[in-house]
Order: sequence, then C-alpha cells, then structure tokens
Amino acid sequence: MTRRVAGLLVILALSVLVAPLMADTQPSTKMHRIGILWSGSRPGSGALFETFLEGLRDLGYVEGQNLAFEHRYGEWSPERLGDLAAELVQLNVDVILALGTPPALAAQRATTRIPIVFAAVADPVEVGLVASLARPGGNLTGLTILAHEHSGKRLELLTEAVPGVSRVAVLWNPLRTWSGLEVSVMADVARGLGIQLQSLEVSDPSGFERAFAAATREGAGALSILAAPFIVQNLRRIANLALQHRLPAIFWRPDFAEAGGLMAYGPSQRDLSRRAAALVGKILQGAQPADLPVEQPMRFELVINLKTAQELGLTIPPTLLFQADEVIR
Repeated sequence: MTRRVAGLLVILALSVLVAPLMADTQPSTKMHRIGILWSGSRPGSGALFETFLEGLRDLGYVEGQNLAFEHRYGEWSPERLGDLAAELVQLNVDVILALGTPPALAAQRATTRIPIVFAAVADPVEVGLVASLARPGGNLTGLTILAHEHSGKRLELLTEAVPGVSRVAVLWNPLRTWSGLEVSVMADVARGLGIQLQSLEVSDPSGFERAFAAATREGAGALSILAAPFIVQNLRRIANLALQHRLPAIFWRPDFAEAGGLMAYGPSQRDLSRRAAALVGKILQGAQPADLPVEQPMRFELVINLKTAQELGLTIPPTLLFQADEVIR
C-alpha cells in the first residue's frame, strides 16, 4: 500500500508540473471572434476561405467550438467600409482580418486597439498601413502581394505568349496612388523589352468600353490589368472585352483566366489564405502585430487559358505551358 500511495503521489506531482506546459501549447478554450472585412458582396472564393479555416483548424481553432466570425461586406463601395469597420470595433472582436487595401485602410482608421491582419495589399508601406515590412509598428500586420514588383514579370509573360508584340496597353485606376508606382515599374521593364506601353486610365466601370476602343485604335497588341476593386468586380466583363477586341490579357488573380482571360500570374491565393490564418493564430495566442513582420509572397502561380488562346489565334509556346501551374482547356 505504501508503494502504491507513493506511486500515485509521483504521478500527481508530474501532472501538476506538466499541465502548465500543455496549457501553453494548446489554444484557449474561450470563444474567439474574428471580424472579416470584405471589399465585395460575398467571399471571392469559398475555396480560399475554406483554406483559411483549415489553417486555423491546424492550430486548434474550430468554428463553432472556440471560434466565431463576423463578416462585413463592402458591396464594392469603399464608402461603406468605414461604417462596417466601426461595427466590428463596436462588437469588440479579437482580430480584424481585412482583405485588400481599402478594407485595411478602413480598419486602420476605425481602431488603434484591436489587432488587424491585412491580406492581398499591394504596398502597405506606400499607403501608410505600416512603418516598414520588418517593423510594422502599431496594431497592423499582414501579407503584401508587392504588386509593383511583379507587374514587370507579367509584362515579360505577355511578350512570351505574344511573340513580336510591340505595344502593350495597361488598364489601371489613376485614383489609386500605388498603381502609379506599378505603371512606373512596368515602363522600366518595357524599355528593356523594347516595347511601348499605352496607358488606359479608368476610374469606374463606365470607362471600360472607351478604354478598349482606344487600345484597338492605337494598335495595342496585348493588355496588362492592374488591380482595383471595381476591376476585380468586373473581371468577366473585362475578359469578354479583351476577347472582343482581340487583346491577349493578363491579371494577377487566377479567376481572371477562369473567367476567360488569357493568363493570370501572381502570388498563390491559397498560400496567402493559409499564412493569414497563421498570423491570426499567433495573435490569438498573444502575439502583438507590431512584433510580426509583414510577410511577402513565397509561392506564385501561372494560369493559362488555352481555350482563349485558340479563340485569339495564339499558339502558346511549350516553354510557357511548362511553367504553368494550371492550364484551362
């Protein structure tokens, strides 16, 4: 009996010592609330949100058990985002996930207290979200797509897909100041490639037809598209216009190629979703955004729509097809 009691006492003592260590490695059992601020009317891709949920589940955060979401949709209206961000602050959510630059700016204006994780922001330093990528400062951190650094690569891909092209039109919104930097980078790359850029400035959807007519009139042989909320909202319309005007076109999001555009090249959205989940998990476990460096893209995806290429009378070089992560037939 004495040995049995002694053994039980040892087990009890070890349990007391180990329990705090196990607690430190387990997610809290409290119900955490994450506010998600969307630019559009609904999630742009259910698959991408599921990837975000999977990333959180891997960390022990499960919707309905210790995790709840508050979704707010901007309906593609930047003016609405401020009020929606204020709603999330009033709800006192634990973290705000802001998807895109306009939602991130709206969340930043709404609170300096609640941690904010942004995703798919073109240049968070340029727009004033963080002091620097390495040392964000304040209550924001997240993932940048560094759009201006990869716009030149998209231009190079266009010249591979359309050999001999000498003039490329660029569809962009001049009201987005960081898009001007992207156009400047593209101009430098274009000079190196020996091609001319034609600027198609469009500040709302009513200007699409006029811009495409100008591209055709001035002899553009291809089209590169820069991001803006109303452009993302109208990807299928833009893809149809590009096909109608015989313009091979490229954008950064894969759903452009899925909508009928020729090509898409940019950071992997699934990878961004999973890494956003990791950042949110760190904050739920007590990390401060100021101490979490802004992460840059690590994986990129090239999607080519061969059906569109055939309709345009293009033969995509085998070397380019070999590079593709997905080929739509």
